[in-house]
Amino acid sequence: MKLNKEFLAHNSGNESYLVAMGSADFSGLIRGNRTLGILLDMLREETTEEELVAAMKARFADAPPETIESDVAMLLEKLRSVGALDE
Repeated sequence: MKLNKEFLAHNSGNESYLVAMGSADFSGLIRGNRTLGILLDMLREETTEEELVAAMKARFADAPPETIESDVAMLLEKLRSVGALDE
């Protein structure tokens, strides 16, 4: 899966944004923290949910693995719901 070309990811300081461009069905933006930015950067290239989870587990080694898995799954579901992923 990877980020749909109709969406623009932008990082600004400690905040990250995913903005729908004119031809996307979703009209709006998704705002999050730097962790969102890391995941969106990874999604610029073809990647898997497992690779996203592994990157977050490496970055947040003290976090419970099931929390990381759940958070990544929720993010992917949100991105799917607005049409931001090509799968």
